[in-house]
Amino acid sequence: MQLYVELNAMDSIKLPIHYNYLVQSMIYRNMDKEFAEFLHNKGYEVNKRKFKLFTFSRLFGKYRIMESEIIFTPPVSLVFSSPFKEFCQYLLNGLLPKDYIRLGKNEVYVEKVSLGFQEAKDEIRIRLLSPVVAYSTYLKPEGGKYTCYFQPGEQEFNRLVEENLRKKYKAFYNLEPPVGDIHIKCLKSPRLHLIKYKNFVIKGYSGQLLLKGPQPLLQMALDAGLGSKNSMGFGCGELIE
Repeated sequence: MQLYVELNAMDSIKLPIHYNYLVQSMIYRNMDKEFAEFLHNKGYEVNKRKFKLFTFSRLFGKYRIMESEIIFTPPVSLVFSSPFKEFCQYLLNGLLPKDYIRLGKNEVYVEKVSLGFQEAKDEIRIRLLSPVVAYSTYLKPEGGKYTCYFQPGEQEFNRLVEENLRKKYKAFYNLEPPVGDIHIKCLKSPRLHLIKYKNFVIKGYSGQLLLKGPQPLLQMALDAGLGSKNSMGFGCGELIE
């Protein structure tokens, strides 16, 4: 399920260029406290891996870049998505009654909201509303670890994304995922994004993708997000008709 939100403000909305953490914080602050704590501290678990099972888009609107800030001219819009329907309802119930909410140092208010559901088939075309992330962590021969990121079109990207979707499905439904491979094809050349989240730099890619595979797994991709680090604002997508 998707929640579409338009935010307005009396003045410009000034944010650091890397604002994912601020949007994520806004989510946790404005939903049911018990559910927010469950997501933040526990989430849905499978094989000792924890999944928050929600994602969100970039902010959309008119903006300009000034040094280390991105300055939006309100209104701005964004999308939240989760397979857990109550996630959108809890967030909606937290946002609507308030005169204003905090987004970083800005006071913003909800102008418009709408709920929607994107229904997957066994072949879908999606536009990424926030960059998709696929990575593996390896051990260095001399000790320590390093992270290798993969881009759409690479075989390892496809393998990691499919494996990730299967784990999400099992974590959410507590059932074995359906059989069948997922095939991913780039419809446009992916664009690299380097995004700082707290003290880490994350590589992700935006673009348009064609996905073929078991419908329940593609539905999970639409609802929970594609790839890794979804709850940090990565892998949110929308269907292209």
